[in-house]
Amino acid sequence: MNAIECSGLAKRYGRTWALKECSLAVPGGHIVALVGPNGAGKTTLLQLATGLSRPTTGSITVLDHVPAGSLDALERVAFVAQDAPLYQHLPVAAMVALAEGLNPRFERIRAARRLLELDIDLHRKVGKLSGGQQAQLALTLALARRPELLILDEPLARLDPLARHDFMAALMVATVEDGLSVMFSSHVVAELERVADYVVVLASGRLQVAGDIADLLGGHSMLTGPAGEAEELAARLAAVQVRPAGRQARVLVRRPAATPPPAGWESDEVSLEELILAYLRAPSASALPGPVGPSEGRAADGPRDLAAAPDGARRGARRRRGARDRAGRERDRDARRVLPDRGLRLPDVVPRAVR
Repeated sequence: MNAIECSGLAKRYGRTWALKECSLAVPGGHIVALVGPNGAGKTTLLQLATGLSRPTTGSITVLDHVPAGSLDALERVAFVAQDAPLYQHLPVAAMVALAEGLNPRFERIRAARRLLELDIDLHRKVGKLSGGQQAQLALTLALARRPELLILDEPLARLDPLARHDFMAALMVATVEDGLSVMFSSHVVAELERVADYVVVLASGRLQVAGDIADLLGGHSMLTGPAGEAEELAARLAAVQVRPAGRQARVLVRRPAATPPPAGWESDEVSLEELILAYLRAPSASALPGPVGPSEGRAADGPRDLAAAPDGARRGARRRRGARDRAGRERDRDARRVLPDRGLRLPDVVPRAVR
């Protein structure tokens, strides 16, 4: 199943094309990082995927050919914008109740349980929370809808390094537990390799790179050698980028690092940050896969079979699972005590000033 698929997708605002000729198939079950400089078209692509904007030309579908923005898609896709629409003057518990009233599939006990795990006071007003806590609240409200596809626009933009780390760790756990697909845009390239396993790079409104991160890194290497030979080597090996540095030059090429380098050159593995920056500095270069079939992607792998583990591992896993279940039941009881009654109406939760 493809989480997002588009063909000839383009979006124009007045005379400016924000996105041009984008054809992409992102397999389900991945954490997908959407990367690019300001004005590359990242937010436009995410808005098209969520149905907040309509394409000028082309088409885009989600979750195996469901039209983006359709009623079916709205029930199965959750979106968190960069400026999450949180009412700053509401207590957290009231914000949860409001989200429940607006989303039929919302699981408020699950939301409250997760907030308690994060030590977020449900009686505290949203505006009094830290930036990291507000980001976690927005993520919690999205996850409580039980989406199959979660889309986040610059979720790390306003977070300090510690809050970024905690947010991405929580996102990884939620992805594993719920088996959902995730696409998020980010400028923080250094954080991506630890979290994402699929990357999409946009530049000047065009798709430049897309693919499994392990495959992309495995198919590229960085050659270091004499600067005087760099241009000839680049032409011979179809290099992505040449970067002279005094008497030495670094050349990014499309070949595995294990491949023996030319005489006088050294070959090293390339990092994700080096790969992305090299392609962004070389607008004419691209690395794009073919269409992805429904049988591909990590989502079909399923959970690991515990029966195949040694006896000690099985006993340890059962003990940990039992402890988690007991702790979960206690948090559920706490959540029910602090949440507003399920029968609250919208006027009971949202003050008149914001209605």
